[in-house]
Amino acid sequence: MKNDLNKRIYVAGHRGLVGSAIVRALRRRDYGNIVTRTHAEMDLTDQAQVRAFFESEQVDEVYLAAARVGGIHANNTYPAEFIYDNLMVQSNVIHEAWRAGVKRLLFLGSSCIYPRLATQPMKEESLLTGLLEPTNEPYAIAKIAGIKMCESYNRQYGTDYRSVMPTNLYGPGDNYHPENSHVIPALIRRFHEAKMQGKDKVVIWGTGTPRREFLYVDDMAEACVHVMELEHDAYAACTTPMLSHINVGTGEDITIREVAEIICNVVGYQGQIEFDTTKPDGTPRKLMDTSKLLSLGWKPGVALEEGIAETYKQFLHEQAPT
Repeated sequence: MKNDLNKRIYVAGHRGLVGSAIVRALRRRDYGNIVTRTHAEMDLTDQAQVRAFFESEQVDEVYLAAARVGGIHANNTYPAEFIYDNLMVQSNVIHEAWRAGVKRLLFLGSSCIYPRLATQPMKEESLLTGLLEPTNEPYAIAKIAGIKMCESYNRQYGTDYRSVMPTNLYGPGDNYHPENSHVIPALIRRFHEAKMQGKDKVVIWGTGTPRREFLYVDDMAEACVHVMELEHDAYAACTTPMLSHINVGTGEDITIREVAEIICNVVGYQGQIEFDTTKPDGTPRKLMDTSKLLSLGWKPGVALEEGIAETYKQFLHEQAPT
């Protein structure tokens, strides 16, 4: 499977931040048979539509990057949608992929699967050892279920369904919604608009002290393809049947205040940065232990300031208000 550039690869969520980056990574490797569907063409929460797709398309591999995602505000505001949509999407895709005979699938989770107060850096073994962060618990529960679904199908049916847990991602194709986006795109938009409107300050939620790890999305995509191309024995050697996920990150973190200052400099905003300490911080720290993935021959290539500069360039080209 590793060298078959003509195999049919379905990328679920190809228009999203991660899915679009995976498509770019596959094309860089000359995979020429990439299958995609927009939401208008197939609703992944509808089992009948997903079943019909897999029955007709004869897919060989799946990258499951489709998900409902968002920051603290979105998770707090729409918890029912976050747990329902994600459970339905991943259950339909994983089950129907198995029904159609797909042997290899990659499920993308999130670092929020780990306990709120997990020992840092967070090892894969920390899963299910403590309470989750309340602000994104529904999303985290869904992602944990996805990992366990993959493991269960592997154990019962002999599939080769793998899971990777990315740290906080950013880059081209991100969501810049003023309320529902993650921290880096939200701050890029906020600083850009403050600069354009001549505002004297930008107010950021929380204390600025939580530490976060950020990974450029094209690095994440390269890691996904790297993990999928591993021979079964290589993947199995660093996982177990009931602890099969692999962390993906940089192994380094910075404070929210520090990332805000980097974005401020990249955007060229001259005003002040203030923190609204009445708003929630979320998890105090989320640093991934990436030693397993490093042992498998992958490492990140894009430094944070370089990645933010490229992301802002794309924002100006595609997203900035005119």
